[in-house]
Amino acid sequence: MRKRMFIVLGIVFAIVGMLGFIKYRQIMTAMSQSWAAPPEAVTTVVAKEESWLTSQAAIGTVVAVHGVTLSADLPGVVKEITFDSGRWCKEGDVLVRLDISQERAQLAAAEAQGDLAEMNLKRAKELSEKKVISQAEYDRWDAEAKTAEATAESYRATIARKTIRAPFAGILGIRLINLGQYLAGGDPIVSLQSLDPIYVNFSLPQQVVAALKVGAEVNVMVEGADSVVATGKISAINSLINAATRNLEVQASFRNQNQKLRPGMFVEVQVVGKESSSVIALPASAINYAPYGDSVFIVEDVTGQDGSTYRGVRQQFVKLGGSRGDQVAVLSGIKPGEEIVSSGVFKLRPGAAIEVNNSVMPSNDPDPKPEDS
Repeated sequence: MRKRMFIVLGIVFAIVGMLGFIKYRQIMTAMSQSWAAPPEAVTTVVAKEESWLTSQAAIGTVVAVHGVTLSADLPGVVKEITFDSGRWCKEGDVLVRLDISQERAQLAAAEAQGDLAEMNLKRAKELSEKKVISQAEYDRWDAEAKTAEATAESYRATIARKTIRAPFAGILGIRLINLGQYLAGGDPIVSLQSLDPIYVNFSLPQQVVAALKVGAEVNVMVEGADSVVATGKISAINSLINAATRNLEVQASFRNQNQKLRPGMFVEVQVVGKESSSVIALPASAINYAPYGDSVFIVEDVTGQDGSTYRGVRQQFVKLGGSRGDQVAVLSGIKPGEEIVSSGVFKLRPGAAIEVNNSVMPSNDPDPKPEDS
């Protein structure tokens, strides 16, 4: 019985050993063979030198030439509201009247006191001419008449200040008050904005200060719009550079008859230069954007570890300029005539094998319709 058990165990060990030896040979054979990743399918474009007008892009904020939130100058109760929210008004239009019944009564009393002071002054003048009263007595009556007139004028000014008028022509905002409401001094009533013309404020780096000039053309685009919303000109350049950001504040003026630009709006700004420079224009899809630097992949012959040559890529860091339509300007890093990967860069690494298939190419139009499509 024991002999039979030893025979069975021997057979089992022999089978296990044989299987282990076969698996070992398979592993060693696989390790001796080299493995290469299949080539990645990409599209390419040949780098060409072009002449571009110099331009600077920035983010701007729309600001009204005249903009204010109207408020109550003096405290009072709202007696009359003569405007509707969102309407256009002219300079000097009456918007709100506060209750002036108390001031009107005070004015009537002051005017009556002034009339009495004037009559007393007239009598004092006649008596002074006849040498009945002294010059000092006459001067006292004269001062009382002037004081009464000044008091009446003060009440007239108070009454005028309780009528709120539009300081300039513009578009009214949403009404913030109601009839019968008590307003303290400084309480807001409604916003008033002048929309045509209108300003756009933006910042540019200090490196472009020398190229900036008052009168330079500026285009603005609004998110959601298909094209340039307005074209204007630089109207002012700040004399001081921000020490924290090293940026320069610039202001451009625009006509805004269609009122597409509203104060506080976020816009994209492009300052159009008059000088041209030589750049290499590539489709935006060819740029590999990264925090440590922007790069492209150049197609060339690459030598593998076994000494064979294959079609691969080399990563090249580049310096970028402005953009135009679907294109991005490359200022340095590549040369005209080099073949650049235009799509599929996200799946590449330096030395990766590629297969070029240009049957479907990414958009590379400098003036697409609509823009930024």
